[in-house]
Amino acid sequence: MATTDRQATTLALAHALSAAERGLAVIPLSRTKLPALRSPHRDDPAPSLCHGACGRPGHGVYDASSDPARIRELFTAAPWATGYGIACGLPPHQLIGIDLDVKTGTDSSAALRELALRHLFTIPPTVVVLTPSGGRHLWLSGPPDVVVPNSAGRLAPGIDIRGAGGYLVGPGSRTDQGVYAAAPGTAHLAPAPCPRSLLRLLLPPPRTHHPAPPSAGGHGQGLVQFVLGAHEGQRNTRLFWAACRAYEDGIGPALVDPLVEAALHTGLSEREARATIASAARMTGHRP
Repeated sequence: MATTDRQATTLALAHALSAAERGLAVIPLSRTKLPALRSPHRDDPAPSLCHGACGRPGHGVYDASSDPARIRELFTAAPWATGYGIACGLPPHQLIGIDLDVKTGTDSSAALRELALRHLFTIPPTVVVLTPSGGRHLWLSGPPDVVVPNSAGRLAPGIDIRGAGGYLVGPGSRTDQGVYAAAPGTAHLAPAPCPRSLLRLLLPPPRTHHPAPPSAGGHGQGLVQFVLGAHEGQRNTRLFWAACRAYEDGIGPALVDPLVEAALHTGLSEREARATIASAARMTGHRP
């Protein structure tokens, strides 16, 4: 077992260095897919957020580097590492990971296809990493001035997003579940630009400061205002996004009529608006 682990560590380091040559910042991972190095502050009497200011390794994704010498140092400090993580949201790629899970009992690939059809985007040819459980990681690149947050199931059930402060398990990593591998024909590709319609779905709505209706509260009024601010070409997208957030927050039924009214003001028909809201309800696991 020790020999196998040493071989896995050597291979993981080689893959990590190869990723670094492409400008990707990496960290060593254990077989559990967690950062291999423990926090140097774990025994501090009063732990504080450091994120690496102390100069010692063990700060998770904040240790990520594309410098070969630094990567070798990290793996030397973690000889039990059998994989590597790729930090998202950093230059030059501003990597965004679309994690299509299969363990939730939902068809995440079908959910992504439905989103693509509704919001008129296609996923361009890009790096695809196959997970041991049968899922897929799609690598996309974002604009340098946009921060995409991490989320789990917010876009659709079974779809997790890895953005700033998150990481993806790199191809060639060995975990307790098996080996991560690039899908055939994709390993040589660069992360493709994230379609703009998809990018809008990944971003939080702008903050609003409007009085709240008694039925849904301030957050509900903010979602309504978000729909009212839609321009032509983004009316359905904003309505769908707002309805998803409303159902996720438990105010969907109370917000249906206000959202429909807001959609009517933007130029959608009542039939279109109610169909979009019903789709959002289904996507979030609720009955419209």
